[in-house]
Amino acid sequence: MEFELWWLLALPITFGLGWLGSRLDLRQWKRESELKRDAPLSYFRGLNFLLTEQQDKAIDAFIEAVTADPNTVDLHFALGNLFRRRGEYERAVRVHQNLLSRNDLPAAERQRAQIALAQDFFKAGLLDRAEAVYTTLAASPYKSEALAALLQIHERTKEWPRAIDIAGQLERLGAGSYGRQIAHYWCELGLQRQQSGDIQGMQEALEQAVQAQPQAVRPWQLRAAIAQQQDNPPQALEHLRHIAQMQPDFTALVALDAARLFLQLGQADAGRAWLLAQLQDYPAIDVLDAVLLLEADASERYHLALSYLQTHKSLLSARRVLDQSSTALSPEPARLALAQAVEGALKTRQRYRCAACGFEARNYTWHCPACQGWETYPPRRTEELQLITP
Repeated sequence: MEFELWWLLALPITFGLGWLGSRLDLRQWKRESELKRDAPLSYFRGLNFLLTEQQDKAIDAFIEAVTADPNTVDLHFALGNLFRRRGEYERAVRVHQNLLSRNDLPAAERQRAQIALAQDFFKAGLLDRAEAVYTTLAASPYKSEALAALLQIHERTKEWPRAIDIAGQLERLGAGSYGRQIAHYWCELGLQRQQSGDIQGMQEALEQAVQAQPQAVRPWQLRAAIAQQQDNPPQALEHLRHIAQMQPDFTALVALDAARLFLQLGQADAGRAWLLAQLQDYPAIDVLDAVLLLEADASERYHLALSYLQTHKSLLSARRVLDQSSTALSPEPARLALAQAVEGALKTRQRYRCAACGFEARNYTWHCPACQGWETYPPRRTEELQLITP
Protein backbone atom coordinates (compact mmCIF):
# COMPACT_ATOMS: atom_id res chain seq x y z
CA MET A 1 0.00 0.00 0.00
CA GLU A 2 1.33 3.37 -0.96
CA PHE A 3 2.22 5.54 2.04
CA GLU A 4 1.28 9.23 1.85
CA LEU A 5 3.48 11.83 3.48
CA TRP A 6 0.63 14.15 4.62
CA TRP A 7 -0.53 11.59 7.20
CA LEU A 8 2.74 12.10 9.05
CA LEU A 9 1.98 15.78 9.33
CA ALA A 10 -1.74 15.38 10.20
CA LEU A 11 -1.23 13.18 13.22
CA PRO A 12 0.82 15.59 15.38
CA ILE A 13 -1.32 18.57 14.34
CA THR A 14 -4.52 16.77 15.33
CA PHE A 15 -3.00 15.71 18.64
CA GLY A 16 -1.87 19.29 19.35
CA LEU A 17 -5.26 20.81 18.63
CA GLY A 18 -6.96 18.24 20.86
CA TRP A 19 -4.58 18.92 23.70
CA LEU A 20 -5.04 22.70 23.34
CA GLY A 21 -8.84 22.34 23.28
CA SER A 22 -8.83 20.24 26.43
CA ARG A 23 -6.71 22.80 28.24
CA LEU A 24 -9.06 25.60 27.25
CA ASP A 25 -12.08 23.58 28.38
CA LEU A 26 -10.35 22.80 31.66
CA ARG A 27 -9.63 26.47 32.31
CA GLN A 28 -13.19 27.45 31.45
CA TRP A 29 -14.51 24.72 33.74
CA LYS A 30 -12.25 25.91 36.56
CA ARG A 31 -13.34 29.50 36.06
CA GLU A 32 -17.04 28.58 36.12
CA SER A 33 -16.50 26.36 39.14
CA GLU A 34 -14.81 29.20 41.00
CA LEU A 35 -17.68 31.54 40.17
CA LYS A 36 -20.26 29.01 41.31
CA ARG A 37 -18.29 28.41 44.47
CA ASP A 38 -17.76 32.13 45.20
CA ALA A 39 -21.42 33.08 44.68
CA PRO A 40 -22.83 30.77 47.37
CA LEU A 41 -20.06 31.74 49.77
CA SER A 42 -20.87 35.42 49.30
CA TYR A 43 -24.56 34.63 49.65
CA PHE A 44 -24.09 32.79 52.92
CA ARG A 45 -21.82 35.53 54.22
CA GLY A 46 -24.58 38.00 53.44
CA LEU A 47 -27.13 35.91 55.32
CA ASN A 48 -24.79 35.69 58.29
CA PHE A 49 -24.35 39.46 58.33
CA LEU A 50 -28.12 39.87 58.18
CA LEU A 51 -28.61 37.59 61.15
CA THR A 52 -26.09 39.61 63.13
CA GLU A 53 -27.75 42.87 61.98
CA GLN A 54 -24.71 44.06 60.03
CA GLN A 55 -26.57 45.45 57.04
CA ASP A 56 -23.63 47.32 55.49
CA LYS A 57 -21.53 44.15 55.31
CA ALA A 58 -24.54 42.15 54.14
CA ILE A 59 -25.06 44.54 51.23
CA ASP A 60 -21.39 44.27 50.23
CA ALA A 61 -21.62 40.46 50.32
CA PHE A 62 -24.79 40.37 48.23
CA ILE A 63 -23.34 42.80 45.67
CA GLU A 64 -20.34 40.48 45.37
CA ALA A 65 -22.65 37.49 44.93
CA VAL A 66 -24.75 39.23 42.26
CA THR A 67 -21.61 40.27 40.40
CA ALA A 68 -20.32 36.70 40.46
CA ASP A 69 -23.63 35.25 39.29
CA PRO A 70 -25.92 37.86 37.66
CA ASN A 71 -28.53 35.20 36.87
CA THR A 72 -29.38 34.52 40.51
CA VAL A 73 -32.83 36.06 40.92
CA ASP A 74 -33.12 35.53 44.68
CA LEU A 75 -29.92 37.48 45.26
CA HIS A 76 -31.41 40.45 43.44
CA PHE A 77 -34.50 40.33 45.63
CA ALA A 78 -32.44 40.07 48.79
CA LEU A 79 -30.30 43.01 47.75
CA GLY A 80 -33.28 45.14 46.74
CA ASN A 81 -35.07 44.45 50.01
CA LEU A 82 -31.98 45.43 51.95
CA PHE A 83 -31.73 48.72 50.09
CA ARG A 84 -35.41 49.43 50.77
CA ARG A 85 -35.07 48.68 54.48
CA ARG A 86 -32.16 51.12 54.68
CA GLY A 87 -34.15 53.83 52.93
CA GLU A 88 -31.98 53.67 49.79
CA TYR A 89 -35.01 53.56 47.52
CA GLU A 90 -33.25 54.68 44.36
CA ARG A 91 -30.81 51.77 44.56
CA ALA A 92 -33.66 49.36 45.33
CA VAL A 93 -35.53 50.60 42.26
CA ARG A 94 -32.46 50.03 40.07
CA VAL A 95 -32.06 46.46 41.32
CA HIS A 96 -35.68 45.55 40.63
CA GLN A 97 -35.78 47.37 37.30
CA ASN A 98 -32.67 45.46 36.29
CA LEU A 99 -34.54 42.23 36.99
CA LEU A 100 -37.55 43.35 34.97
CA SER A 101 -35.33 44.21 31.99
CA ARG A 102 -34.40 40.54 31.58
CA ASN A 103 -36.31 38.84 28.76
CA ASP A 104 -35.75 35.37 30.20
CA LEU A 105 -37.37 36.17 33.56
CA PRO A 106 -40.27 33.74 34.26
CA ALA A 107 -43.75 35.25 34.62
CA ALA A 108 -44.00 34.46 38.34
CA GLU A 109 -40.65 36.10 39.08
CA ARG A 110 -41.58 39.08 36.92
CA GLN A 111 -44.73 39.68 38.97
CA ARG A 112 -42.70 39.28 42.15
CA ALA A 113 -40.25 41.89 40.89
CA GLN A 114 -43.14 44.22 39.99
CA ILE A 115 -44.51 43.96 43.54
CA ALA A 116 -41.06 44.74 44.93
CA LEU A 117 -40.68 47.71 42.57
CA ALA A 118 -44.10 49.06 43.56
CA GLN A 119 -43.08 48.82 47.22
CA ASP A 120 -39.92 50.80 46.43
CA PHE A 121 -41.98 53.55 44.78
CA PHE A 122 -44.48 53.59 47.65
CA LYS A 123 -41.79 53.87 50.32
CA ALA A 124 -40.10 56.62 48.33
CA GLY A 125 -43.36 58.61 48.22
CA LEU A 126 -43.75 58.22 44.44
CA LEU A 127 -47.40 57.32 44.81
CA ASP A 128 -48.38 57.83 41.17
CA ARG A 129 -45.69 55.41 39.97
CA ALA A 130 -46.54 52.92 42.71
CA GLU A 131 -50.22 53.12 41.77
CA ALA A 132 -49.42 52.42 38.11
CA VAL A 133 -47.48 49.26 38.98
CA TYR A 134 -50.02 48.00 41.52
CA THR A 135 -52.84 48.56 39.03
CA THR A 136 -51.13 46.24 36.53
CA LEU A 137 -51.03 43.56 39.25
CA ALA A 138 -54.73 43.78 40.12
CA ALA A 139 -55.42 40.72 37.93
CA SER A 140 -52.40 38.71 39.09
CA PRO A 141 -51.91 36.22 41.95
CA TYR A 142 -50.84 39.28 43.96
CA LYS A 143 -54.29 40.84 43.59
CA SER A 144 -55.07 41.11 47.32
CA GLU A 145 -51.69 42.65 48.11
CA ALA A 146 -51.96 45.07 45.19
CA LEU A 147 -55.49 46.16 46.16
CA ALA A 148 -54.48 46.67 49.81
CA ALA A 149 -51.60 48.89 48.67
CA LEU A 150 -53.89 50.81 46.29
CA LEU A 151 -56.25 51.39 49.21
CA GLN A 152 -53.44 53.00 51.21
CA ILE A 153 -52.51 55.17 48.24
CA HIS A 154 -56.09 56.40 47.76
CA GLU A 155 -56.33 57.17 51.48
CA ARG A 156 -53.18 59.29 51.32
CA THR A 157 -54.32 61.12 48.20
CA LYS A 158 -57.87 61.50 49.65
CA GLU A 159 -59.49 59.88 46.61
CA TRP A 160 -62.41 58.61 48.65
CA PRO A 161 -64.64 57.23 45.85
CA ARG A 162 -61.78 55.06 44.62
CA ALA A 163 -60.97 54.01 48.20
CA ILE A 164 -64.60 52.95 48.69
CA ASP A 165 -64.46 50.87 45.49
CA ILE A 166 -61.15 49.18 46.39
CA ALA A 167 -62.31 48.42 49.95
CA GLY A 168 -65.44 46.80 48.53
CA GLN A 169 -63.33 44.64 46.21
CA LEU A 170 -61.14 43.52 49.10
CA GLU A 171 -64.18 42.61 51.16
CA ARG A 172 -65.61 40.56 48.30
CA LEU A 173 -62.27 38.76 47.98
CA GLY A 174 -62.59 37.67 51.60
CA ALA A 175 -59.65 39.81 52.73
CA GLY A 176 -61.53 40.94 55.84
CA SER A 177 -64.30 43.29 56.93
CA TYR A 178 -63.98 46.86 55.66
CA GLY A 179 -67.34 48.22 56.80
CA ARG A 180 -65.83 50.57 59.39
CA GLN A 181 -63.28 51.97 56.95
CA ILE A 182 -65.88 52.39 54.20
CA ALA A 183 -68.09 54.31 56.63
CA HIS A 184 -65.21 56.68 57.37
CA TYR A 185 -64.49 57.07 53.65
CA TRP A 186 -68.10 58.14 53.12
CA CYS A 187 -67.79 60.60 56.01
CA GLU A 188 -64.61 62.05 54.50
CA LEU A 189 -66.34 62.34 51.14
CA GLY A 190 -69.26 64.06 52.87
CA LEU A 191 -66.90 66.61 54.43
CA GLN A 192 -65.41 67.29 50.99
CA ARG A 193 -68.90 67.92 49.61
CA GLN A 194 -69.71 70.19 52.56
CA GLN A 195 -66.62 72.29 51.81
CA SER A 196 -67.89 72.76 48.27
CA GLY A 197 -71.31 73.81 49.58
CA ASP A 198 -73.11 70.59 48.63
CA ILE A 199 -75.02 69.91 51.87
CA GLN A 200 -77.45 67.55 50.16
CA GLY A 201 -74.52 65.56 48.80
CA MET A 202 -73.02 65.44 52.26
CA GLN A 203 -76.23 64.07 53.76
CA GLU A 204 -76.37 61.39 51.06
CA ALA A 205 -72.79 60.42 51.85
CA LEU A 206 -73.61 60.13 55.56
CA GLU A 207 -76.55 57.89 54.72
CA GLN A 208 -74.19 55.64 52.78
CA ALA A 209 -71.84 55.63 55.79
CA VAL A 210 -74.65 54.40 58.08
CA GLN A 211 -75.53 51.67 55.59
CA ALA A 212 -71.89 50.56 55.43
CA GLN A 213 -71.59 50.41 59.25
CA PRO A 214 -74.90 50.76 61.13
CA GLN A 215 -73.12 51.13 64.50
CA ALA A 216 -70.81 53.89 63.25
CA VAL A 217 -70.70 56.95 65.52
CA ARG A 218 -69.12 59.48 63.19
CA PRO A 219 -72.02 59.82 60.69
CA TRP A 220 -74.42 60.68 63.52
CA GLN A 221 -71.98 63.17 64.99
CA LEU A 222 -71.70 64.87 61.59
CA ARG A 223 -75.48 64.81 61.21
CA ALA A 224 -75.76 66.59 64.57
CA ALA A 225 -73.28 69.22 63.36
CA ILE A 226 -75.35 69.80 60.20
CA ALA A 227 -78.54 70.15 62.24
CA GLN A 228 -76.88 72.78 64.44
CA GLN A 229 -75.71 74.68 61.38
CA GLN A 230 -79.25 74.57 60.05
CA ASP A 231 -80.54 75.97 63.38
CA ASN A 232 -82.30 72.77 64.34
CA PRO A 233 -81.11 72.05 67.92
CA PRO A 234 -83.83 69.44 68.70
CA GLN A 235 -82.70 67.26 65.81
CA ALA A 236 -79.03 67.77 66.71
CA LEU A 237 -79.74 66.68 70.27
CA GLU A 238 -81.66 63.66 69.03
CA HIS A 239 -78.66 62.56 66.97
CA LEU A 240 -76.29 62.92 69.95
CA ARG A 241 -78.60 60.98 72.25
CA HIS A 242 -78.80 58.28 69.58
CA ILE A 243 -75.00 57.95 69.77
CA ALA A 244 -75.16 57.50 73.55
CA GLN A 245 -77.81 54.82 73.15
CA MET A 246 -76.05 53.05 70.29
CA GLN A 247 -72.46 53.28 71.57
CA PRO A 248 -72.59 54.26 75.28
CA ASP A 249 -68.81 54.52 75.64
CA PHE A 250 -68.84 57.35 73.09
CA THR A 251 -71.09 59.45 75.33
CA ALA A 252 -67.88 61.06 76.60
CA LEU A 253 -67.25 62.37 73.09
CA VAL A 254 -70.63 64.10 72.70
CA ALA A 255 -71.63 64.91 76.31
CA LEU A 256 -70.56 68.57 76.32
CA ASP A 257 -72.24 69.27 72.97
CA ALA A 258 -75.41 67.65 74.30
CA ALA A 259 -75.26 69.75 77.49
CA ARG A 260 -74.99 72.96 75.45
CA LEU A 261 -77.99 71.92 73.37
CA PHE A 262 -80.01 71.18 76.53
CA LEU A 263 -79.18 74.71 77.74
CA GLN A 264 -80.09 76.20 74.37
CA LEU A 265 -83.46 74.44 74.46
CA GLY A 266 -84.09 75.48 78.07
CA GLN A 267 -84.03 71.88 79.28
CA ALA A 268 -81.21 72.07 81.83
CA ASP A 269 -82.99 69.94 84.44
CA ALA A 270 -83.88 67.19 81.97
CA GLY A 271 -80.38 67.29 80.54
CA ARG A 272 -78.74 67.06 83.97
CA ALA A 273 -80.88 64.05 84.89
CA TRP A 274 -80.06 62.29 81.62
CA LEU A 275 -76.33 63.01 81.92
CA LEU A 276 -76.23 61.91 85.57
CA ALA A 277 -77.67 58.57 84.49
CA GLN A 278 -75.00 58.31 81.79
CA LEU A 279 -72.31 59.22 84.32
CA GLN A 280 -73.50 56.49 86.65
CA ASP A 281 -73.40 53.79 83.99
CA TYR A 282 -70.44 55.00 81.88
CA PRO A 283 -68.28 57.31 84.01
CA ALA A 284 -65.96 59.69 82.16
CA ILE A 285 -64.54 63.09 83.01
CA ASP A 286 -66.17 64.68 79.95
CA VAL A 287 -69.59 63.47 81.10
CA LEU A 288 -68.89 64.95 84.54
CA ASP A 289 -68.00 68.27 82.89
CA ALA A 290 -71.32 68.19 81.03
CA VAL A 291 -73.22 67.60 84.29
CA LEU A 292 -71.34 70.44 85.98
CA LEU A 293 -72.22 72.73 83.08
CA LEU A 294 -75.93 72.11 83.69
CA GLU A 295 -75.75 72.40 87.50
CA ALA A 296 -76.50 75.95 88.67
CA ASP A 297 -75.71 75.47 92.37
CA ALA A 298 -71.99 75.95 93.19
CA SER A 299 -72.08 73.81 96.30
CA GLU A 300 -73.77 70.96 94.43
CA ARG A 301 -71.12 71.18 91.67
CA TYR A 302 -68.40 70.83 94.30
CA HIS A 303 -70.04 67.78 95.85
CA LEU A 304 -70.57 66.18 92.44
CA ALA A 305 -66.87 66.62 91.62
CA LEU A 306 -65.83 65.34 95.05
CA SER A 307 -68.06 62.30 94.74
CA TYR A 308 -66.55 61.49 91.34
CA LEU A 309 -63.03 61.85 92.77
CA GLN A 310 -63.82 59.39 95.55
CA THR A 311 -64.69 56.67 93.05
CA HIS A 312 -62.31 57.65 90.23
CA LYS A 313 -59.04 58.79 91.75
CA SER A 314 -57.20 60.55 88.94
CA LEU A 315 -55.52 63.90 88.46
CA LEU A 316 -58.32 64.94 86.12
CA SER A 317 -60.99 64.39 88.77
CA ALA A 318 -58.79 66.05 91.42
CA ARG A 319 -58.49 69.08 89.14
CA ARG A 320 -62.27 69.29 88.86
CA VAL A 321 -62.62 69.32 92.67
CA LEU A 322 -60.08 72.13 92.88
CA ASP A 323 -61.91 74.07 90.17
CA GLN A 324 -65.23 73.82 92.01
CA SER A 325 -63.74 74.61 95.40
CA SER A 326 -62.88 78.08 94.15
CA THR A 327 -66.58 78.86 94.02
CA ALA A 328 -67.69 76.78 97.00
CA LEU A 329 -64.89 77.93 99.30
CA SER A 330 -62.87 81.12 99.67
CA PRO A 331 -59.74 81.18 97.48
CA GLU A 332 -56.57 80.30 99.39
CA PRO A 333 -52.92 80.48 98.26
CA ALA A 334 -52.39 76.79 99.12
CA ARG A 335 -55.36 75.71 97.03
CA LEU A 336 -54.25 77.84 94.10
CA ALA A 337 -50.73 76.44 94.29
CA LEU A 338 -52.09 72.91 94.38
CA ALA A 339 -54.33 73.61 91.40
CA GLN A 340 -51.37 74.92 89.41
CA ALA A 341 -49.30 71.87 90.32
CA VAL A 342 -52.03 69.49 89.19
CA GLU A 343 -52.54 71.44 85.99
CA GLY A 344 -48.82 71.24 85.26
CA ALA A 345 -48.83 67.48 85.76
CA LEU A 346 -51.82 67.11 83.46
CA LYS A 347 -50.25 68.93 80.51
CA THR A 348 -48.67 65.75 79.20
CA ARG A 349 -51.45 63.39 80.33
CA GLN A 350 -54.65 64.92 78.93
CA ARG A 351 -54.27 63.17 75.61
CA TYR A 352 -55.91 60.49 73.52
CA ARG A 353 -53.80 57.41 72.83
CA CYS A 354 -54.09 55.17 69.78
CA ALA A 355 -54.84 51.60 70.86
CA ALA A 356 -53.00 50.24 67.81
CA CYS A 357 -49.66 52.06 67.92
CA GLY A 358 -49.69 54.15 71.13
CA PHE A 359 -49.43 57.52 69.36
CA GLU A 360 -50.90 60.31 71.48
CA ALA A 361 -52.94 63.24 70.18
CA ARG A 362 -54.14 66.27 72.08
CA ASN A 363 -57.55 66.18 70.39
CA TYR A 364 -59.68 63.18 69.49
CA THR A 365 -59.16 62.02 65.91
CA TRP A 366 -60.87 59.35 63.83
CA HIS A 367 -57.75 58.59 61.78
CA CYS A 368 -54.42 57.95 63.50
CA PRO A 369 -51.72 60.06 61.82
CA ALA A 370 -49.03 57.57 62.88
CA CYS A 371 -50.32 54.08 61.98
CA GLN A 372 -53.11 55.28 59.64
CA GLY A 373 -55.66 53.21 61.55
CA TRP A 374 -59.32 54.21 61.59
CA GLU A 375 -61.21 54.66 64.88
CA THR A 376 -58.32 53.32 66.96
CA TYR A 377 -58.56 56.00 69.69
CA PRO A 378 -60.69 55.20 72.75
CA PRO A 379 -63.05 58.13 73.52
CA ARG A 380 -61.39 58.61 76.91
CA ARG A 381 -58.21 60.51 77.59
CA THR A 382 -54.98 58.83 78.65
CA GLU A 383 -55.25 60.05 82.24
CA GLU A 384 -58.64 58.38 82.61
CA LEU A 385 -57.31 55.08 81.33
CA GLN A 386 -54.63 55.11 84.05
CA LEU A 387 -56.69 55.78 87.15
CA ILE A 388 -54.79 56.08 90.40
CA THR A 389 -55.54 53.07 92.60
CA PRO A 390 -56.90 53.72 96.12
